[in-house]
Amino acid sequence: MVRTPLTPEERERGERLGLLLREARRGRSMADVAASAGISAETLRKIETGRAPTPAFFTVAALARVLGLSMDELAGLCVPAPA
Repeated sequence: MVRTPLTPEERERGERLGLLLREARRGRSMADVAASAGISAETLRKIETGRAPTPAFFTVAALARVLGLSMDELAGLCVPAPA
């Protein structure tokens, strides 16, 4: 299966998600948050740095739960600003 290249908007959305998650950790270690969410620290690192700009829904939902974020809030903050 060949993966379709991401659009610039998709990459930008992934970078915003990563920034929001980094900010929401508020000093908690990456390993602690990842373990609480049931994912590897490497997966969280890739999401936070934008190297995994389209993480699975359940991964994002688990991170949101651990970090005390609502999915609505994350979705609203990750959409591109109107041009």
